[in-house]
Amino acid sequence: MTDSVASKTCELVESVERQWRDALCAKDMDLLRSLIHPSFVLIGTRSSGPFTMNRDEWLEAIQRREVISIEMEIRDALVLDRLMVGTVHAKWCVRYLGREVEDHVLLTDVWVFDEGRWRAVRRHSSPDPRSHKIKG
Repeated sequence: MTDSVASKTCELVESVERQWRDALCAKDMDLLRSLIHPSFVLIGTRSSGPFTMNRDEWLEAIQRREVISIEMEIRDALVLDRLMVGTVHAKWCVRYLGREVEDHVLLTDVWVFDEGRWRAVRRHSSPDPRSHKIKG
């Protein structure tokens, strides 16, 4: 892949990831619903162990948290005909149950081109304990 193609691939993934981030920060539920595919599943890990969350559960959980900030850096991207995958390092801070929680994660987001737009169908979130600096 040429640098130009790689750059355009990362730009496309970064564009939808930033849309998702901005919708989260603004709690724009209509935009979030349009960006998240009906078959969306979040796969992650908590101190209690692995978990999965479907689209409705995820959207409900988002409404119970106040997003203070999200920083992200696209580390890798692959775009095929109607599917793309982004690897994202993210750091976010949310207010939940009266306290601020900060988290560093490595995300793998899978996007499908559906109904004329890119929509997230899977997100795998793994803790990333490294304190790396993320470029805005």
